[in-house]
Amino acid sequence: MSETTSLNQPLGKLRLGVNIDHVATIRNARGGAHPDPIHAARVAEAAGADGITAHLREDRRHITDPDIDALMASLTVPLNFEMAATDEMQAIALRHKPHAVCIVPEKREERTTEGGLEVAREENKLAHFIAPLADAGCRVSIFIAADRRQIEAAHRIGAPVIELHTGAYCDAHHEGRIEDRDTELEKLRDMSAFGHSLGLEVHAGHGLTFDTVTPVAQFPEVMELNIGHFLVGEAIFSGLDSAIRRMRETMDRARRDAFGEGVA
Repeated sequence: MSETTSLNQPLGKLRLGVNIDHVATIRNARGGAHPDPIHAARVAEAAGADGITAHLREDRRHITDPDIDALMASLTVPLNFEMAATDEMQAIALRHKPHAVCIVPEKREERTTEGGLEVAREENKLAHFIAPLADAGCRVSIFIAADRRQIEAAHRIGAPVIELHTGAYCDAHHEGRIEDRDTELEKLRDMSAFGHSLGLEVHAGHGLTFDTVTPVAQFPEVMELNIGHFLVGEAIFSGLDSAIRRMRETMDRARRDAFGEGVA
């Protein structure tokens, strides 16, 4: 396979964004200051993360406002600020002006983000919502299902980046539903190519593990993976530094195997 994408652009390094939300989840379960998500972010940087992702939820169940303040003050890699499309979150993003803002759906009753944003039904609202963020210099991404209709809508509202929800693929893999897994993976492959054909930068994430990351890392159009809960869980057994380094190497190996040496 050629080391170029379908639009004849060079295949860049696959970036790894490490989500530190669930370090804060553990801290908040008991209260106090430990484990410190800011320390986790520094460990992630040293271990090879290209960026840090943090989701400030309306109910502040894990990452808190002081965490965002501290991340903005101390990170040397970009912060990807995940948030719902609310006035409160927009104001926080505009105050901090992080490198990237990822708009995600949010329900109080969900344990984690359950699916992609419904962009097609709310194009006008979302177009007006993201415009000030883009004007402030934030790279805006939209977290969506691997669905042509949603990708087209994200493109129409002017979002330069989409992040494809990989949860259905990962769930099918871990539950042993092989046919469903392969179907979901094919959707992700096709929609990565479709998004790229529209000029969108394509990212992916949610539920990725050592066992599921390789096929997604080999999609030439995907430029960034965001991974968090699994890495925090693995840190219990091997340490956060080790888990991130192993994920970084797994991603890089997948890229090399697909496209040759010198790519990752």
